[in-house]
Amino acid sequence: MDVELAKPFIKAAVDVLSTMAQIKPAVGRPYIKKNNVAAGDVSGMVGITGKQNGSVSLSFSKSCAVSIVKNMLGDDISDIMQDVKDAVGELTNMISGQARAGLAEKGLVFEGSTPTVVMGDGHTISHIARTPIMAIPFTTPDGDFTIEFCFE
Repeated sequence: MDVELAKPFIKAAVDVLSTMAQIKPAVGRPYIKKNNVAAGDVSGMVGITGKQNGSVSLSFSKSCAVSIVKNMLGDDISDIMQDVKDAVGELTNMISGQARAGLAEKGLVFEGSTPTVVMGDGHTISHIARTPIMAIPFTTPDGDFTIEFCFE
């Protein structure tokens, strides 16, 4: 797995969360994920197609997701569960879109699907490709999140 492919995802996550939620995440060391159990409590996923097919997911701890939503919406939260679900879908779309733009500069052009969001303790993420899954962990003052991606 080429670690260079992680750079557009790292840049996208830092840029989007800094802009949208005033949170600057600290990036951990990318690794190859060995199972399909989500790293967090709420996950967004986007399928991608192009020269290669694959998928991108973002998985947030509950505390991280709630903190992001509060920073994005202020006190306008009416239904925290629905707002978290909507925000994670939107963040997945924005971060994967910006990362795909970065990958396009490297000659890898992808289209993305509409994000799907799954919530719950111990949920699983089934990536489309059967290739190794690269995971990039991030930490914030209010919890952690992980970006995962794989391409065939």
